[in-house]
Amino acid sequence: MHSKDEKLSLLSEMIQFAKADKNFKEQEYNFIVVVASQLGIEKEEVDFLMKGEVEKKSLQPESQRILQFHRLVLLMNIDQEASPLEIQAIKDMGLKMGLRLEAVDTVLEKMHEYPNKVIPPKELIAIFTTFYN
Repeated sequence: MHSKDEKLSLLSEMIQFAKADKNFKEQEYNFIVVVASQLGIEKEEVDFLMKGEVEKKSLQPESQRILQFHRLVLLMNIDQEASPLEIQAIKDMGLKMGLRLEAVDTVLEKMHEYPNKVIPPKELIAIFTTFYN
């Protein structure tokens, strides 16, 4: 499991992404609070993160980076509106995580094939596996 600093970094990254389109919505905030709860982080700490960033921690192993990318895709689609700014931001974040652009693009393309644009975890893994073999 992640250290507390890594968890706060993950949440900070999600908050930055949610703010990328300059339209931070309550649905996005609530999703981040739920993820924080799953990570054992209190809502008050999320509120603190809303005011500023924490030091970015790189995720290891790659499976953790893919999981975080999946969280970002879910966050992007929570309001069923993915602006061009959000699409570019999520691509940039995927690249900064060290994920292959082809895999990121495939995820962003295939998400439209599923209800609420939620790609099942098995499909997500299959996409990344295809581009890493």
